[in-house]
Amino acid sequence: MESRTDKNSYTIIFAIAMVLIVGALLAFTASSLKPQISENQRIEKQQNILYAMGVNNNDESSASFVSTQEAAALFSKYIKKQLVIDGGGVKEDSEAYLIDVKKEQAKAKTGGVRRLPLFVGEKDGKTFYVAPIYGKGLWDAIWGYVSLDENMVIQGAYFDHKGETPGLGANIKERFFMDDFIGEHLLTDAGDFAGITVAKGNADPKNEDKTDNEVDAIAGATITGDGVTAMIKSDLKLYKPYFDNLKNN
Repeated sequence: MESRTDKNSYTIIFAIAMVLIVGALLAFTASSLKPQISENQRIEKQQNILYAMGVNNNDESSASFVSTQEAAALFSKYIKKQLVIDGGGVKEDSEAYLIDVKKEQAKAKTGGVRRLPLFVGEKDGKTFYVAPIYGKGLWDAIWGYVSLDENMVIQGAYFDHKGETPGLGANIKERFFMDDFIGEHLLTDAGDFAGITVAKGNADPKNEDKTDNEVDAIAGATITGDGVTAMIKSDLKLYKPYFDNLKNN
């Protein structure tokens, strides 16, 4: 007797078989790509850290990372220590750059001890301390890497985002915005932590005053700018005890 492929049972069996096959293929693809995705994330973090301390391929106006091929070698060359600040203690950890800042923030909110990665680099005779930060923009996550000297004066910064508005909030990763942070003081003259405010009504649009704890906002991107302000103030403040100890020793 001929099989009748128009029966409901045949259709259901065929659909189940296709779902299983497609599911297996997707699982295999995801498993196969996982090592490559992890490697890409590692390289990107190294590029971000290097960018913040001035190791990049910038031209006069655009932001450009070192190439993926040279990132690992340059990271080993310029980053002398990877530190983890953990509950008041400081230890070296060669994989500190793999710490997920978002997960550490969530851990702290539930009473856990947050680990703070810090990267100590050297370039042209200067020491740089690079800290990762993470926050919320208008639509989704924003993050960055900020390079400091021993007095918590910003030496460089790199910001990025997941889904901010093109031409507005997305401009936090443009040179004209990131470069404004260079030379800005995170501390007041009295040594208290003030952070940096991305100020819409900033009275210093040319950013000549580096001790006012402000940079000029991006037009039309107030909420994204507020997110940058918040993550700088909340995350970088946590590093102040380390820098206080650095100066006292």
